[in-house]
Amino acid sequence: MPADPGRVLRRSGLAGRAGFSSVILDRGRQREIMVLDELWAALSGASGAALACCFVAVAIALRWSGRRTARGKAARARQRQQEALETMDKAVQRFRLQNPDLDSEALLALPLPQLVQKLRSGELSPEAALFTYVGKAWEVNRETNCVTAYLADCETQLTSAGPRRGLLYGIPVSLKECFSYKGQDSTLGLSVNQGVPAEYDSVVVQVLKLQGAVPFVHTNVPQSMFSYDCSNPLFGQTFNPWKSSKSPGGSSGGEGALIGAGGSLLGLGTDIGGSIRFPSAFCGICGLKPTANRLSKSGLKGCVYGQVAVQLSVGPMARDVESLALCLRALLSEDMFRLDATVPPIPFREEVYTSSRPLRVGYYETDNYTMPTPAMKRAVLETKERLEAAGHMLIHFLPSDIPHALETLSTGALFSDGGHHLLQNFKGDFVDPCLGDLISFLKLPRWLKGLLAFLLKPLLPRLTAFLDSMKSRSAGKLWELQHEIEVYRNTVVAQWRALDLDVLLTPMLSPALDLNAAGKAIGAVSYTVLYNCLDFPAGVVPVTTVTAEDEAQMEHYRGYFGDIWDWMLQKAVKKSVGLPVAVQCVALPWQEELCLRFMREVEQLMPCEKRPS
Repeated sequence: MPADPGRVLRRSGLAGRAGFSSVILDRGRQREIMVLDELWAALSGASGAALACCFVAVAIALRWSGRRTARGKAARARQRQQEALETMDKAVQRFRLQNPDLDSEALLALPLPQLVQKLRSGELSPEAALFTYVGKAWEVNRETNCVTAYLADCETQLTSAGPRRGLLYGIPVSLKECFSYKGQDSTLGLSVNQGVPAEYDSVVVQVLKLQGAVPFVHTNVPQSMFSYDCSNPLFGQTFNPWKSSKSPGGSSGGEGALIGAGGSLLGLGTDIGGSIRFPSAFCGICGLKPTANRLSKSGLKGCVYGQVAVQLSVGPMARDVESLALCLRALLSEDMFRLDATVPPIPFREEVYTSSRPLRVGYYETDNYTMPTPAMKRAVLETKERLEAAGHMLIHFLPSDIPHALETLSTGALFSDGGHHLLQNFKGDFVDPCLGDLISFLKLPRWLKGLLAFLLKPLLPRLTAFLDSMKSRSAGKLWELQHEIEVYRNTVVAQWRALDLDVLLTPMLSPALDLNAAGKAIGAVSYTVLYNCLDFPAGVVPVTTVTAEDEAQMEHYRGYFGDIWDWMLQKAVKKSVGLPVAVQCVALPWQEELCLRFMREVEQLMPCEKRPS
């Protein structure tokens, strides 16, 4: 067919140029246009179809090659995990042969403060404590798959230890995998990070060692840590120690499972949306999310850096509140203030933690966003009654505008780049089912996110609000969002102070959800994410377990919206009789000692089984 000059000119980029005239079309340019037209005609025929098929084939081949690489890295990660577990077992067997008279069960039963006392006095050796817990961790891992690596130089640390000093002298401590440890990978469950060992210890790990503690294992996390479940393609699924069909929570899920089953006395986790509090609640232990900058974050491995509107916190996880307090005492030392000058040099305020004055306690039974399960509501009301009977003043208080804080402020802050930086970590990798539809949503172009949000809003208002907030935004819009968060924090603080509150008692999502349900029940993060947005310290304490009556009442649970998130939550918490249920304790920023004091009060008034039978 004869060429259409206008079409060719448009294709060649010449049409529409100012001053264009036929005079410019010299012979060279005419030949160029003829070549372009012939090329276009060729691409429009059978050879063009063949070329298109080649492009598709290349794309498929590249995708297959990437997946093949990911499979290889997953195989290597699991091989290293298995080798680490074998090393643990051999070390324990060797120690037991040399120390046949050691009563391991008695040692494992010791609370942290008593174990510290026996280690410092010399009644027990650090070797006895370490290898007893290495052995227990190995046993726990067989049921829960919570350990990803053995930090084998812990044995060297014992032989090179100096005098018996440090608040955590001789105490084995477990670490969430994101804490950099020299010579060890921090994969975050992503193949891109496999085989990339850390060059140095993170600051909090250095401080732990200076305080005499002995870090001994890394524990599992969900892929990318953007989930409150705990599974990834490298190390697989971690299971709840109370019931294997249930999630241990996330993203510090390996820590929750290990400590909850007695394989560790004390661990460190991180929290940007509930990642310390979910595993603690699901596994029946205690956990504290401090104010974001109270403890050093230097040296932590992450997927997204530079997002500061809603910040990550480092915090302790343990069987009881006193262990959390002891860990915080040790970390809030001159060592940390020296190693990380960005951390405010505020030592642990003992007088606040040990105070016995009556407290003015705010409380709410529901945030009117996620309907509490019957067990959650009962836990708050029973705790309220015990606190009142103990002489504390309870005042109803619900922070304002919670839906806006969740859907617009928190989600908008976490995904202000449209998820671009997070998605970079998934190139050529598999996406774990625990993430639900998050990665698929983030991959949508900005215009499509907006269109879907508009079309689905009448049917799924919560989902569409989250989707709309996941759109990328300009620097100016990000600054506006950060200012909105500042204004919101100031508003809630003013409301709090108007009632002269000391602390706040809230529900905590529990019991544990089914495996892989978290990614389909995103709205249920409302009880935890709020206090990341506000940057208030918040901790959880187990106070009861699910009863048969609680279970029966769940049959009538519909949620406040009747949407897919409510439906999934109702389904995911069934068959939970006997599982732990927690409450959340909150204080104003930089008041970790007061938060812990309140948690200790709740723990003493609401004694609860902490470990699975």
